[in-house]
Amino acid sequence: MVLDPQTGHGGNKVNWAKAYETFLVEQGGLEDDDMSKQAGWVRGGLIFPLEGRPTPGCHASTIEQASNGQIVAAWFAGTGEGEDDVGIWVSRLEGGKWSAPVEVADGVMSVQRRYPCWNPVLFQPKEGPLVLFFKVGPTPREWWGASILSDDGGRTWKDRRRLPPEVMGPIKNKPVQLADGRILCPSSSEHQGWRIHVEVTEDLKNWEVIGPLNDGSRVGVIQPTILTYPGNRLQMLSRSRRTGRVAQCFSDDGGRTWGDLTATTLPNPNSGIDGVTLADGRQLLVFNNTPRGRTPLNVAVSDDGKAWKVVVTLETQPGEYSYPAVIQTADGLVHTTYTYQRKSIKHVVLDPGKF
Repeated sequence: MVLDPQTGHGGNKVNWAKAYETFLVEQGGLEDDDMSKQAGWVRGGLIFPLEGRPTPGCHASTIEQASNGQIVAAWFAGTGEGEDDVGIWVSRLEGGKWSAPVEVADGVMSVQRRYPCWNPVLFQPKEGPLVLFFKVGPTPREWWGASILSDDGGRTWKDRRRLPPEVMGPIKNKPVQLADGRILCPSSSEHQGWRIHVEVTEDLKNWEVIGPLNDGSRVGVIQPTILTYPGNRLQMLSRSRRTGRVAQCFSDDGGRTWGDLTATTLPNPNSGIDGVTLADGRQLLVFNNTPRGRTPLNVAVSDDGKAWKVVVTLETQPGEYSYPAVIQTADGLVHTTYTYQRKSIKHVVLDPGKF
């Protein structure tokens, strides 16, 4: 069934009270604040403390493991989202501790003009340096894509370049690189309604844009994440507005063509999500498990991308815990980062073998 902006999926109105109650039961309630006792929880903490933080605000983190094994995180930060002083900041996990955040990119155009930076995305290709994609511009409707490279696991950065006009880069969530070498960047635009598309490259220089994949005037979706399955099958999950649910579409030919958008059973309060295909074949998603607001924040797993089970609660307190990023590192552990009250970035490590 094609996703409908009023009902979310097919012809029946969504009973959100009942749906939310169902999710609360599945995750065992939201009363226990001791998150560390949950199955699969390894450790968690802020990348930098709230007191004495480097900037008043921060948002939209990303995390990746570089080819040398170094775990790197990045986010945008400054006075507040959309302010001209917002730049891209980076920290590295060294010896179990995060390094002091450093600003590695800004939107300075000239001595008279500076634009805000937005939505960094780290990505380690199978070959070559670590890539940090980000956006620059006055608003999401007018921004453009850019990138910088690191040969030393995020310690130093070089070769800043602006992406071609038709290419935004991965808009919030990491690319996936398929067995044939193609890199698929899940992306979206907001200048003609909310529309998703995929940007494909093999060398980060030559690009093919597939889409847009939806009519932004009918139903708005942005910020997709891509999950992989055997036989060139892919699933793309997206943030949506007005439908109250995570949207999805599938490809059976390695992302060259995509089916219609439909609604999942997962609630979405118009907030970012991210997912990863685990080494054991399961799918894992980090999302706000509520039809409104940006708390709680949860982790769900699925064998087929259709039936999801909530397995970990990351946050339950009032406030904003949002815009997760998630990866599985070479040791099999899952690392997720997310916005913590717009004041810091939190990092949590999970063992998927325990749930």
